[in-house]
Amino acid sequence: MDFALNEDQLAVQEVARTFAEKRLKPRAEEFDSEKLMDRGLIKEIAELDLMGIGLPEEYGGGGMDSICYLLTVEELTRGCSSHAAVVMLHNSLYGYPLVRYGTEEQKQKYLPPICTGDAIGVFALSEAGAGSDASSLTTTYTKTDGGYLINGSKIFITMGSMSDTMIVFAISEKGAGAKGISAFMVDTKSDGVMIGTNEKKMGFRASPTTELSFSDCFVPKENLLGNEGEGFKIAMSTLDGGRISVGAMSLGLAQEALEIAIKYAGDRVQFGKPISSFQAVQFHLADMSTMLEQARWLVWRAGWLKDQGDNYTLAAAHAKLAASEMSTAVTHKATQVLGGYGYCAEYQVERLYRDARLTELFEGTSEMQRIVIGRQLTGKR
Repeated sequence: MDFALNEDQLAVQEVARTFAEKRLKPRAEEFDSEKLMDRGLIKEIAELDLMGIGLPEEYGGGGMDSICYLLTVEELTRGCSSHAAVVMLHNSLYGYPLVRYGTEEQKQKYLPPICTGDAIGVFALSEAGAGSDASSLTTTYTKTDGGYLINGSKIFITMGSMSDTMIVFAISEKGAGAKGISAFMVDTKSDGVMIGTNEKKMGFRASPTTELSFSDCFVPKENLLGNEGEGFKIAMSTLDGGRISVGAMSLGLAQEALEIAIKYAGDRVQFGKPISSFQAVQFHLADMSTMLEQARWLVWRAGWLKDQGDNYTLAAAHAKLAASEMSTAVTHKATQVLGGYGYCAEYQVERLYRDARLTELFEGTSEMQRIVIGRQLTGKR
């Protein structure tokens, strides 16, 4: 087993790290406080071939492996998690189901614009009454001449108010359960699509999280993604990959917090010496580093299994659970090392702490990951 990154992976890591250092990190506080998503930076990320790094080359993507993609997410997150989230959306939640289940016409139409940064695609699954229980959708679709009519609403849609196209999950009739769910490609500018207000959030403030509503929104029959009744399968297989993506984001937040804490501990003098010489501080740093490395190998292993074509549901849940809870713990400890300064915006740790908290919630809560792991281990539902 080779634990070393190859030449391509190291090159991608360096490109993403340099961009994060020069273009994202200097403005991270501005993005957070102003709730600003810079569409120009999305184009710049695309020009580096990172926006669709894990998507096939024939559709404008980078054609790189999952480790390259995960390294990209981790490094960009160190600069700004909100802008890194767009890369996650395009490669994972939006791009993956199109590549796996889309028709050739759908791939040709929807994938190139997200790779170039000319369009933003989103994943619209969650509803007020259907979060962890994704089979309880109330957004419905009905057949009509030439296509379908969608009615209902979605909540917590990442980048919803800035989206150009979306994958919308709807059910044939309320109460039909998982077998009644289908997925559709929907143009955000379609008649019947209404963009709600953006949520006021604890973290990820530059990334708009939006409610979407649909009132007799017509979707042409050629915009059905996969087959009718396959929507739940599409959503669940997509979320497996999404969980690895969240794991990579968790690594980025924790790595940045650790490095800030190490530097601060070396600079901060108390009782006549740097606090990095105190065992109490060293113990914090040692715990942070150890937890981070444990999670990193789980995330990378899950990405490697995905590339092998193996079943990676269990590995993805392991990675997401461990990395997200690690990220919260490490950013917490970084705040402790910095003391009062950790609570202030100047050193960025408080922002990382707020952003890290979301990693335990979206794309499946920690509780849901434990359910997935338990079911995989026991075979019991």
